[in-house]
Amino acid sequence: MNSELPVTNWFKSSYSQPQGECVEVAFLDSGSIGVRDSKNPTGPSLLFDPGEWDAFTLGVKSGEFDRATGD
Repeated sequence: MNSELPVTNWFKSSYSQPQGECVEVAFLDSGSIGVRDSKNPTGPSLLFDPGEWDAFTLGVKSGEFDRATGD
C-alpha cells in the first residue's frame, strides 16, 4: 500500500453515483495503476503493475470474482 502517490487524475466508474462510496483508479506516469477508496482519498492506496492489472480486469470480466448465489 502507498499513501504518497503523486498528484494524478483519479476516476470512478461511470456506473458510480456522484456521492457514492466507490473505488477510484489512476493510471500513473510510472506505468503502475493505483486504486484507492473514494471515501478516504488521502488514505492508503494499492499499486498494481500493468500485468497484474490486466489479469485482474480479465478476471472481473470473465466472472472469476462473482459471488456464488444461494450460499
